[in-house]
Amino acid sequence: MTYDVAIVGAGITGAAIARELSRYRLKVLLLEKEAEPAFGVSKSNSGIIHAGTQNPPTSVKAWLCVEGNRLLRGGLAADLGLHFVQCGQLIVVFDLKDLPELEKIKKEGADLGIKGLELVDRAWLAGHEPNLGPEVKAALYVPTAGIISPYRFVYALVENAVKNGVELKTSRRVTAIRRPAGGGFELEAGGEVYRSRFLVNAAGLFADEVSALAGAPTFKITPRKGEEYLLDKKREHIANHIIFPLPSKNSKGILIIKTSDGNPMIGPTAHDSGDKTDLSTTDDGLAEVLAGARRMMPSISKGDIIAYFAGLRPVSGKDFIIRHEDAAPGLVNAAGIQSPGLTSAPAIAVMVADLLRKHGLALEAKADFHRTRPRTVHLFQVPPEETRRLVKKDPAYGDIVCRCELVSAQEIRDAVRRGAATLDGIKFRTRAQAGRCHGGFCTTRIIKIMQEELGFPVTAITKRGPGSELIKDERK
Repeated sequence: MTYDVAIVGAGITGAAIARELSRYRLKVLLLEKEAEPAFGVSKSNSGIIHAGTQNPPTSVKAWLCVEGNRLLRGGLAADLGLHFVQCGQLIVVFDLKDLPELEKIKKEGADLGIKGLELVDRAWLAGHEPNLGPEVKAALYVPTAGIISPYRFVYALVENAVKNGVELKTSRRVTAIRRPAGGGFELEAGGEVYRSRFLVNAAGLFADEVSALAGAPTFKITPRKGEEYLLDKKREHIANHIIFPLPSKNSKGILIIKTSDGNPMIGPTAHDSGDKTDLSTTDDGLAEVLAGARRMMPSISKGDIIAYFAGLRPVSGKDFIIRHEDAAPGLVNAAGIQSPGLTSAPAIAVMVADLLRKHGLALEAKADFHRTRPRTVHLFQVPPEETRRLVKKDPAYGDIVCRCELVSAQEIRDAVRRGAATLDGIKFRTRAQAGRCHGGFCTTRIIKIMQEELGFPVTAITKRGPGSELIKDERK
């Protein structure tokens, strides 16, 4: 089959583009090198829906962030059944001499169209963020910022795109791209060949390599590592907002991050790396994050931390790269998508669709586009009376598999039926294994349910894809 558009990369950017193109009468292919979507850069995202401040007002990313925020708040999150919390953010200063910097950010934000920006003093902070330390003197309040699950955002986009006809192929690393004489592209991926008239490169850390394979070696991706630390859910109410320090030249700084699932996070660091696979955490990173977080909120302690992880951001210059490559007609690059890429993704998708249209792709709207996706059940997010109703309807909702995160057997079965084929896929969709015991109690039950649903032998079930099997067949 020849597709109209092939998209490389099923992280947040590729998923959003796939969903946007699924509005039209097109044959669209979404290729992902990992075992499941969201297993690349997107799996380590903080889940912040930025308002658009702290980006140069003349940059593409600033305008796309503001538009992405508007789209999410304006109905996209509800359409996709996502749990979006508009908690707002605070950009704090430790010295009143820095108030002019906050005034500058406020003015730039207002110029971008961000509503409700307000400078607040120590008295306001004492009433709204009582756990802030005495070093914090004032802040810029940004009410349109919020939080979302980054993994479930990706899965919702992909599921909705697939419902609307997009073909998803996982475990398909692109190893070669040819440009036939008649135009278009031939992609070798996972031992198979796919043909497409247009190619969208949303390959994250590997976008420079994919672009070069397609004949447009026009940029280089540098991985920037960020270490983050997840706190116990018992500290859920330590902060009411996302809390930023005044940003530096290269980083938004160490943050205190509310999450949509309850566990606060602290971090990230921001250090360039030469290794696109280095996801290690370090003692130095922990010390840096704790020092930054405790300056704003002294009650945070090392004992609050239940998980350490690192992510890599695909950096290429100071702005996003979203453009058609004239050196490879039909190729659109969506690269260098670091923060605020999660927020910007819906707007990036609209921009990419417009670039494809301008370069010859006919966009004929479908009459039967399915705009909505039912909201999935998460017991940890519903009130007790709703839980009782669910259990009465289906007793499997009362069979709690993950006690740390209150995840039922039915939620795990539903996750498998929606596409989870690995233990990490289950974790990202449901939070089972994400608590303080890290799956110590629930992993065997999850494996049993996956075996029943998928028909796999237990030796074929993996954490994150081939090479991460948990149980060895000693007969082999």
